[in-house]
Amino acid sequence: MDPMELKRARKTGRWQGALIMAGIVIFIAQFVLIAVVISKIANGTLFSFLKYTGDSEPVITEEVTEKADTLKAVIDNYYYEDVDDEALRNGIYKGLVDGLGDPYSVYYTEEEYEEMMESSEGRYQGIGAYLQQDPDTMVITVVRPITGSPAEKVGLLADDVIVEVDKEDVTSQDLNLVVSKIRGEAGTKVNIGIRRAGESGVLYFDIVRAEVESETVEYEMLEDKIGYIYLSEFDDVSTGQFTSAMEDLKSQGMDALILDLRDNPGGNLDVAVDIADYILPEGLVVYMEDKNGSREEYTSDASHHWDKPIVLLVNGNSASASEIVCGALKDYGRATLVGTKTYGKGIVQQILPLGDGSGIKVTIARYYTPNGTCIHGDGFEPDVEVEFDADKYLNEEIDTQLVKAIEVIKEQK
Repeated sequence: MDPMELKRARKTGRWQGALIMAGIVIFIAQFVLIAVVISKIANGTLFSFLKYTGDSEPVITEEVTEKADTLKAVIDNYYYEDVDDEALRNGIYKGLVDGLGDPYSVYYTEEEYEEMMESSEGRYQGIGAYLQQDPDTMVITVVRPITGSPAEKVGLLADDVIVEVDKEDVTSQDLNLVVSKIRGEAGTKVNIGIRRAGESGVLYFDIVRAEVESETVEYEMLEDKIGYIYLSEFDDVSTGQFTSAMEDLKSQGMDALILDLRDNPGGNLDVAVDIADYILPEGLVVYMEDKNGSREEYTSDASHHWDKPIVLLVNGNSASASEIVCGALKDYGRATLVGTKTYGKGIVQQILPLGDGSGIKVTIARYYTPNGTCIHGDGFEPDVEVEFDADKYLNEEIDTQLVKAIEVIKEQK
C-alpha cells in the first residue's frame, strides 16, 4: 500500500515532556516499566535488591512526632471546618513518598490501591481511550480513542484535555486516580468534561461504558513485501497480537519489517522482552540494576529469530519498554532507528502492597541494554533523523517519517 494512503491519527510532538499513558478504563502503564507481577510479591518472592537493610536513618523521629502533634493541635483548634483524621494520616504517607521528588513513585490508600490493581489484561469495562499526563503540569489529554469504542462514538478526539469527571475537577489529580473514576461496569454512564482547541468553555460528553479490548497492534503489507506493524503499548494482549501480525505478514511473503513505536510509552517488561525475543538471536535482552549493584537479567532463546531487515520508527514519546526493544535491537545490530530522539526513561517501578490494604509504587532500579547502556535522561538518537511534518500529513496524508523508513529499508533489502 502507498504510504500516502495511510490515515493513522497520530501527531508527533504533542508533548515533549514525560508521556504517561493508560487505558482510560484501567491502570496500564503510567509511563512505567512494571518489573514483577503482584502475585510474586504476595508470595514473598521479591527481587533480592528490595530487601530492607535497616542501615538508614529513621524518618519518624521523636522530634517529627512532636511536630506532627503540634500541627494537628493547630488544625483542631483553628481550621475552619471539621477534619477527617484518616485523610490527614494518608496525607502524611503521601507526603513521605512525594519527598522523593520522583513523579513515578506514589503512595496509594486502600481504596486507591484496590482501584489501581484492577486487571491489566488489556480487556476493560470502560469508555475505551488512552490518556497521557505531563508530570510537570499534570495536564491529562486523550492520546486516541480505541476504534469502535464508546469514547470514539461520542466524539472524543486526540488532544482533548480532560478537566472533569462527573462534574468533579480532576485537573491536578494523578492519572491513575482519574482513570479509576472514569472506568466502571459496562452499561453505566460517566460524564466527561474536556477542553478542546478552538472551542470555548468545557465540552461535556455522557458516555456509556462498555466491554473494550485494547487494540495495541495494527499492521499491513506495504509495497515490495515490506511488513508494517504499529505497536501502541506493551500490554498483556500485545504479545499475542504482535506474534499474530508477524505470522500473517510472513505468510504473505514479508521480507522486511517496519516496527512503528512512535508515541508508545511502554508498559509491561515481560511483554517487551517477549516481543524482542521474537526477533533476536539467543542472548541478553535487558538487565536491571539497583543502587547496590544487584542485577536481574532477561534473555531471548532464539526460538523465533527473524533475521531480515528491520527499521524502528521512534519519536520523543517512545519510552521505557519501547526503548528496551530499541536498545536490544540496536545493540545486536538488528535494526535501523528512523525518526526523532526517544524520550529517555530507563528506570523501573515496582508495585508493593503494604499489608493493610494500601500500597506503593516506587522506582527500584535502572535498566540497561545488552551492551550496558542506560539511556535514562538521554534517549536514543535515531540513525536517520527525520521530523514528522504535521501539515503535510493533515493536508496531503503523507507521513514523512514512514516515507523515509520505507526508503531506508528498501536500501537494505
